[in-house]
Amino acid sequence: MKIVITAGGTREKIDAVRFITNRSTGKMGYAIAEAAAAPGRRVVLISAPTALAAPAGVEFIAVESAAEMAEAVRREAVDARLVIMAAAVADYRPKTVMPGKFKKREGNWVLELERTEDILASLGQSRHPGQVLVGFAAETDDLLANAAGKLERKNLDWIAANDVSRREIGFGSDNNAITLLGRGGRKVELGFGSKRELAEKLLQTVLPRD
Repeated sequence: MKIVITAGGTREKIDAVRFITNRSTGKMGYAIAEAAAAPGRRVVLISAPTALAAPAGVEFIAVESAAEMAEAVRREAVDARLVIMAAAVADYRPKTVMPGKFKKREGNWVLELERTEDILASLGQSRHPGQVLVGFAAETDDLLANAAGKLERKNLDWIAANDVSRREIGFGSDNNAITLLGRGGRKVELGFGSKRELAEKLLQTVLPRD
């Protein structure tokens, strides 16, 4: 069985030395990749920059931007049985990347941003029959409502909802609390625990049985 997992926060270049990113550390995605690595499984981890070492027993693909991640995911998801999109992919990027380093000058610097590709929605539209697609909803308010909307809009099988506004389970924490929402109104409370523990529970729920 081939499993594709994404992790980390993408970086979108502003100029030669600056970029836009987010607070994702990749810990949840790496924990899932580590838990998924087992005989009979081919695990591919597609990661934006993190400070983490690639888990043993997985194929590692390093990317930086949302566009690079989209390209890698499209390539690797073609024959994957399970895809888990745990990465925090930028929704916007600078429309123009400055050559060299932009120098400080008088007045404000206004950046125009443009949308990046919605990788998860693209996967939901193009996936092959039998493929299981899992997304993540990192929210700061209306957690379950926002997650349920994302599940429906993006044609997912499961979505892992987590509240990143809480310090003890937010970005950078070793712990998390996840509620899994699935098609047909399914709801599975994974509860609070270490990200490694929750990775095991998540896989027990979403792994294809056939």
